[in-house]
Amino acid sequence: MKQILNFVNGEFTTSEQTYTNVSPTNGKAIGLVHEAGNDLVDRAVCAAQSALNGEWGSLNVPQRVELLNALADGINNRFDEFLQAECLDTGKPISLAKKIDIPRGAANFKIFADIIKNVPTEFFHMDTPDTNGAINYGYRSPVGVVGVICPWNLPLLLLTWKVGPALACGNTVVVKPSEETPLTATLLGEVMNEVGIPRGVYNVVHGFGAASAGEYVTTHPQVNAITFTGETRTGQSIMQAAAIGARPVSLEMGGKNAAIIFSDCDLDEAIQGTLRSAFANCGQVCLGTERVYVQNSIYKEFVSRLKAGAEALKIGLPEDPHTGLGPLISKKHQEKVLSYYKLAMDEGATLVTGGGVPEMGDDLKLGCWVEPTIWTDLAEDSRINKEEIFGPCCHISPFENEDDVLEKVNDNNYGLACSIWTRDVSRAHYFSHQIDVGIVWVNSWFLRDLRTPFGGAKQSGIGREGGVHSLEFYTELKNVCIQL
Repeated sequence: MKQILNFVNGEFTTSEQTYTNVSPTNGKAIGLVHEAGNDLVDRAVCAAQSALNGEWGSLNVPQRVELLNALADGINNRFDEFLQAECLDTGKPISLAKKIDIPRGAANFKIFADIIKNVPTEFFHMDTPDTNGAINYGYRSPVGVVGVICPWNLPLLLLTWKVGPALACGNTVVVKPSEETPLTATLLGEVMNEVGIPRGVYNVVHGFGAASAGEYVTTHPQVNAITFTGETRTGQSIMQAAAIGARPVSLEMGGKNAAIIFSDCDLDEAIQGTLRSAFANCGQVCLGTERVYVQNSIYKEFVSRLKAGAEALKIGLPEDPHTGLGPLISKKHQEKVLSYYKLAMDEGATLVTGGGVPEMGDDLKLGCWVEPTIWTDLAEDSRINKEEIFGPCCHISPFENEDDVLEKVNDNNYGLACSIWTRDVSRAHYFSHQIDVGIVWVNSWFLRDLRTPFGGAKQSGIGREGGVHSLEFYTELKNVCIQL
């Protein structure tokens, strides 16, 4: 059976404890993952600290930029290997991962290479009583060893979204990928060695959260900062751990994102956009839409057409180019999503489509399949409208006026993203400013310039990453004042 090893100080490393990595498509074993204990995590952190004070720490910005560009090229040179690993771990359609996950995984290194070599700092001249004056300028230095805790829904994309700026700023990293998706983080270790990244700069430790690698990384006193993407409860635990030592955190957590469909929208575009935002990656996207609000005059047509679109999605294997919906990540997550499917009916929902498990045949019956699902007629205070499900489902509600829908959209503990579909520019601006989220899309979804800030409001997160905003987390900015 394939052995999936930890990557510490430039070497692939075994451990005594292992667990089985299981395919979500058919329930079969992919390989045996070596779970890092406290001692191995400590070795990884010590290696990362040594690299800071060694070869990596002595490199200048142009030298780091050259290596980051080589990393991007290295991923692209092994594109098919990363694609296979990503789809094997997640079950997502190859057509999706080929367009988004792997290209973005490589692009994240290039974008931050460009940013770090071009970003300025402040410079001020000030008057002094002796009339000679003084100058002040900003100087950025690495924050140190960064603990990177990654999710399973976009394993390579979100890994490099954090590792890219961390390395660009001169930091070293200890990565704990999701226990569900260890393959691409491990494969990236091979590329690190191939392009000449010094030992100890990039480390990968496999395992779980509590009493495992996740806890050992986040509580290690020599981990200087922690960046995390995942569910809110885990983020809260990480925040508590980081409080010891007053270490900075960047947290991108849960969401219960809304879409607002006004009657003046381009209905064809709104339907296609909502189909993507609700069902792409089997609904396992933090930015995905689970609450849809549609103006009364087009409500019935919208529900009918979204139903038809959902039912047209082909559920199948990743390698099938026609597959529109793959499996959920695990049996545990399948049970969670199905429990919400049942809860919706218990709360009095009208089932528009879906609501169960599709028939996939004997070869795939052990996979983690669910049907794309749409509900209507639930109250705003229902659990379905308040809690993050993270599956291929959404609830559609009608609304009459702007004040009504704005109050409903904002009445939620989360504040990650929202989509607005309208041709009215003034309305688009007004709603974009009034909605309590970190990201607003107008007549689009999942469209991002990587230079822009990314993050959530309320219980969806703390901090912003992307472009120069990442530098606020991955560097220490000091002021130097010189008397003239």
